[in-house]
Amino acid sequence: MKSLKHNLCCLTLLCAFTGIAFSQSDPQAQTDQGAKSDVKEAGQATGRAAKKTARKTKRGAKKATHAAAKKTRQGAGKVEDKTQTPPPPPPQ
Repeated sequence: MKSLKHNLCCLTLLCAFTGIAFSQSDPQAQTDQGAKSDVKEAGQATGRAAKKTARKTKRGAKKATHAAAKKTRQGAGKVEDKTQTPPPPPPQ
């Protein structure tokens, strides 16, 4: 029983290592393809990050502009009440 388990374990390991050895046919070609795809993915990630940053910047600037305009309107309303000229006194 023990030798059967030992033989099955050895056979499984042998098959696994054989599969790994055959799967690596041309390491240089895989390295070139890997580097090319890595650079391509990095470029795409940079593009996505730039778009995301631009959207966030645009939205932030828009919110700040609207907030400033709102405060300007509020301030103008307060000043308008204070700067109204009093009506002229009736003639005597």
